Amino acid sequence: MLEAAAGPAAGGAEPRGSRFSVLTWEQVQRLDQILGEAVPIHGRGNFPTLSVRPRTIVQVVRSRLQKKGITVHNVRLNGSAASHVLHQDSGLGYKDLDLIFGVDLKTEDVFQLVKDVVMDCLLDFLPEGVNKDKITPMTLKEAYVQKLVKVCNETDRWSLISLSNNSGKNVELKFVDSLRRQFEFSVDSFQIILDSLLLFGECSENPMAESFHPTVTGESMYGDFQEAMEHLRSRVIATRNPEEIRGGGLLKYCNLLVRGFKPKSEVDMKALQRYMCSRFFIDFSDIGEQLRKLEGYLQSHFVGMESNRYDYLMTLHRVVNESTVCLMGHERRQTLNLIAMLAVRVLAEQNIIPTVTNVTCFYQPAPYVSEINFNYYVTHVQPFLPCNQSYPTWLPCN
Repeated sequence: MLEAAAGPAAGGAEPRGSRFSVLTWEQVQRLDQILGEAVPIHGRGNFPTLSVRPRTIVQVVRSRLQKKGITVHNVRLNGSAASHVLHQDSGLGYKDLDLIFGVDLKTEDVFQLVKDVVMDCLLDFLPEGVNKDKITPMTLKEAYVQKLVKVCNETDRWSLISLSNNSGKNVELKFVDSLRRQFEFSVDSFQIILDSLLLFGECSENPMAESFHPTVTGESMYGDFQEAMEHLRSRVIATRNPEEIRGGGLLKYCNLLVRGFKPKSEVDMKALQRYMCSRFFIDFSDIGEQLRKLEGYLQSHFVGMESNRYDYLMTLHRVVNESTVCLMGHERRQTLNLIAMLAVRVLAEQNIIPTVTNVTCFYQPAPYVSEINFNYYVTHVQPFLPCNQSYPTWLPCN
């Protein structure tokens, strides 16, 4: 039996409050299946689709990094895919494959070297027959990279390379030196250390079996692994210090509500909602930024579940209306009208006419509603903000 690089020993009983836990045989099988299933990486323009297994991506990228002198301390599966491995009927589903490489990113040169290594790997993944001589790293980035992020400050040093997938199942490679906040809620706080499973596949001549498989360890960044697992099984929403999360975790929180998750404590969650809203409007203060963020979230998190977008927006509308305390009155109304506009757009895209008795126009139609034959539908989201209700010029942020 092989042991993971960190965590409790195989078969050991983890004490209550431990961050770590050893995966069961059933969980190891699900993990192995996810790593072994080919994922398409779609190219733009005339570039071909790459079909690569996550296991292969990890092995090739890690090997290339080490050849360049960059030590990879461990590789982890993160986010909703890790939650799916631990509890298949979690209600979260999973699309993105979040893979975290623990590396040292001390200089700007190392950041660039990591990016170059990933581009070189993409070049090798191109199918036979493709002329690679004139393909530059910049060309590969434009063809296969959905998102490229670099964060370098006093508390966070990491970079993200997200590989494109037309169905929203992006392979996200995150290279982390330090990251102060690594989760939003307890149910998505899990990370599974992959090193032992990858080593087993490279070294063992025999296939895995219940009596012969590597010891794989999971960690909850929330803190208490068993508590977080109970939240996942029971579909409970719990977090700590949401003001530390970019965007406050507001959009993910409303997504969990729509998926049937319930707050651990209604009273505590009301207070947390205020923190979520405050942090969201700090990070996205401009109405244009809010629109881009919401459109991007709807596009990336509701692939195959488009029918849930309306319920999601109405849930977001309710939470913002109830818990926003740090906006001026007109800003608050502006944001609520934005969410309402998106909700009507969603209904129009789905060609759904809600059953209502009154027709009310809440705002001037947006520019995209310019076709002569557009049918104006009415939703049951009224009233958004009663016209006779007054708001103070500034609401205290406490």
